Amino acid sequence: MWSAGEAAAALASRDLATILRTYRRLNQFNQQQLANLLSCDKTYVSMIETGRRTINDVGTRRHIARTLGLPTHVLGVTDGGDADFAAMVQFGDSTIRLAEIARQAGRAVDAVNELWPLVARLEARTAEGHIEREILVLLGQARVALGVSLGTVLPEERLAAAARWTGRALIIAERLEDPFFLAHTLRMHGNELRKANRVSAAIQRLNHAVDLSADREGQGTALAFLARAAGEQGDRDMFDGAITRFRDLLDSGPAQGMLFNPFTFREIHLRGLVSTGRAAEAFQIMHTGHADATPAAPQWHIIERVTAGQVHLAAGDSDAASEALHTALTAAEAHRLPHQIQRTVRAANSGGLTEITTEGQAALLRLNRLLAPSEPEM
Repeated sequence: MWSAGEAAAALASRDLATILRTYRRLNQFNQQQLANLLSCDKTYVSMIETGRRTINDVGTRRHIARTLGLPTHVLGVTDGGDADFAAMVQFGDSTIRLAEIARQAGRAVDAVNELWPLVARLEARTAEGHIEREILVLLGQARVALGVSLGTVLPEERLAAAARWTGRALIIAERLEDPFFLAHTLRMHGNELRKANRVSAAIQRLNHAVDLSADREGQGTALAFLARAAGEQGDRDMFDGAITRFRDLLDSGPAQGMLFNPFTFREIHLRGLVSTGRAAEAFQIMHTGHADATPAAPQWHIIERVTAGQVHLAAGDSDAASEALHTALTAAEAHRLPHQIQRTVRAANSGGLTEITTEGQAALLRLNRLLAPSEPEM
């Protein structure tokens, strides 16, 4: 409730009378109902709201804050950890940005390690009542970043955890009345749902993101995710529509971003063509043009090599497929990306490349051991 615009303005005033009046208005309470909630007399509430009574007692202020779900520090009730928390909030944006840079540079494990303490502190403080808009915005951004980073490093059987974090961010985004953040969260949550094999739900979120995204990069990213989801669902018409709109946006001006660039367009186009039964067309496209396209992040080179292997397999070229998948495996293990190793193994299995399958299973085992939590010392 306190994240709504009117309520946020009341909290920002730090004025108890304003806060009580706003609480009553938003909950459609009269003074007697609020008095009953606070276990006091109606006259007491009236005197506070009209400024005839000032509450200086810390215990009473804490009682009001807890009863109404207020951030306690808004009423001047603080503890020893508030200064430390305020410092963390001040640098929270920087923490998220640095984690995003690490993820995009192929260091998603480092991104998770940076984000987890921030998210844990924010979750704990909001549970205690520190839920004003500034904190809620930061928590929403941190949840998205953590979910996407987890979606990069988790194996397939645990990808639902990444989707849960981006889904929790969506709960916040839908309340903040910020279309840009809502569009971003819908894009990220839709893609994590797709990776967790909830493709129909992903397409619903991504269609909404396409409609809501007002900037070229945001809309291009949403279309890229939508094209991928439609391809995985085998919906040729939806895939063709999304990939065409994606290409038209790319052709309309300079492109930038992890998803909104020629390299990712080409990879998504190839994979979608194979998924919708047009492997011959994908094979032809893979060997023509776009030689100057480069990945925006290391993991995209790995994704593209797996896709190239799938295209070669569909065209019957086992040697080229084996080479592409071997390259993908080596890089995926180096960058600690179990999901891409599992995708490589699936591709190898489908083409009978037993050597690559064995190599991939061994790499996955080594990576799982590396990423497993260490045993506590006795």
